[in-house]
Amino acid sequence: MSIASRKKEHIKICLKEDVRFKKKTTGLEKYDFIHCALPEINLKDIDTSITLFGKKLSFPFFIGSLTGGWKGAVKINKSLAHVCESEDIGLEVGSQRSLLKGDEYIDSYRIIREIAPHSLVIGNIGALQTVQYHNIDVLKKLMDIVQADAFSVHINPLQEVLQTEGEFNFKGILAGIKRLVNSFPIPIIAKEVGCGISTQVAQQLANVGVSYINIAGAGGTSWAGVESLRNKRNFPLQFWDWGIPTAKSITMVSKVRGIKIIASGGLTNGIDMAKTLALGAVCCSAALPVLRKLNKKGIKGVVKMIRQWKEELTLSLFLTGSSNIQAVRRKGVLYIVQ
Repeated sequence: MSIASRKKEHIKICLKEDVRFKKKTTGLEKYDFIHCALPEINLKDIDTSITLFGKKLSFPFFIGSLTGGWKGAVKINKSLAHVCESEDIGLEVGSQRSLLKGDEYIDSYRIIREIAPHSLVIGNIGALQTVQYHNIDVLKKLMDIVQADAFSVHINPLQEVLQTEGEFNFKGILAGIKRLVNSFPIPIIAKEVGCGISTQVAQQLANVGVSYINIAGAGGTSWAGVESLRNKRNFPLQFWDWGIPTAKSITMVSKVRGIKIIASGGLTNGIDMAKTLALGAVCCSAALPVLRKLNKKGIKGVVKMIRQWKEELTLSLFLTGSSNIQAVRRKGVLYIVQ
């Protein structure tokens, strides 16, 4: 099956099927905020903005990688770019692997910068491709096509082994990522795709120069589930709930010095976001809720959802006596639910 057909199938399945984890949760429900009855803050003065990769965001959020590399991706990415530009948030493009095969679907990526010239844009390629393509200029071209401010390298061993057309040799991945860290003029983000990152893996990534990790924990979209629905084989069902829950992954990666954490994996509202920030993340990301809202309600629906998440985050800061994002990371803001 072609890359374009596979990408189209992924979108179709994510829109029509229940691809969320069946039993495992993000773990965020195990934490709650200590209510501050005396916040001593004017709600209007709360600052939710951050600067990430040189771009100012109205609140610490970017839309996670969704699609690219097939005909229908142009419309989706054009819509997402409009949202990002109007709401001052970022967008991580879908995997750019198809561009390594040719320029047939290059417009599905270029449209993002055309519509969102001021927004944070994050490029994206698979970890396997950092090993397979030794000419670093070939990979740098992907960065240039979307005029990326940062570049994600997605690490997806479970998804690959469950794909009919997947690749199983993950030897040399660390060296490949290190090559990008040393060669690209923009930050490299190491990213899982729904199974989380452990302390050990985070330390390995830190050792090769990675300073940003998108933990993409378990509890949201199960790509084992997506692939099992695609190829209709029985054994992937046993791995549907495989992975480290989002909250646990954040606490594990937080132990590694010098790593800045991006939280994703099952976030569905501004309170979820606030919890991940309090646990140590510097920014948050979500993809499936955005895709589904776009499909049902269009651009206006996504904008409404994004604004609601921002409002919920703002109220969470207010009710914990936190005047900005940095303040909500202080000790004693969260407690573990018994």
